[in-house]
Amino acid sequence: MDVVKAIRERRSIRKYKSTEVESEKVDTILQAGRWAPSASNKQPWHFIVVRDEAMRKKFAEIHNYGRFMAESPVVIVVLGNPAKHPRYHLADPHNAVQNMLLAAHYEGLNTCWMGIRETDIEPKFRELLDIPEELRVICSISVGYGDQERNSNRFPLDEIVSWEKYGNSEK
Repeated sequence: MDVVKAIRERRSIRKYKSTEVESEKVDTILQAGRWAPSASNKQPWHFIVVRDEAMRKKFAEIHNYGRFMAESPVVIVVLGNPAKHPRYHLADPHNAVQNMLLAAHYEGLNTCWMGIRETDIEPKFRELLDIPEELRVICSISVGYGDQERNSNRFPLDEIVSWEKYGNSEK
């Protein structure tokens, strides 16, 4: 798969079919996360795969912007471990998430990531999943076969890029 094409085509999907996600595809997604770039190669992440419908429904009740976790067959909860890297335990897991989103797209699956850290949702997820206090709950990723088409646009480069210093539009 052309990686740039995959980046352009991948979209966040919030409606899922009830079709089960194959274990091999989940493994591919997790492997992609594992191989993400990591500062000093500390890999300060941990992934919790949740297939249990009752637990996914609890997630949906807790997360106002993630109601669809109840219907996505898989939710991956991404943690950051400050003991592994005090400075980049919040950033590196997001590298893993981007790899996971692209791997899911490659596998014909759809995803949507939802932020959790530094919200009132974080302690609730921690309690539901028995996550130790010293770990951070970064986000969750719904995974499944989408039941909707999504399109979105991006700002043109000339609105988001400067050359050599801020505000300079000359290449």
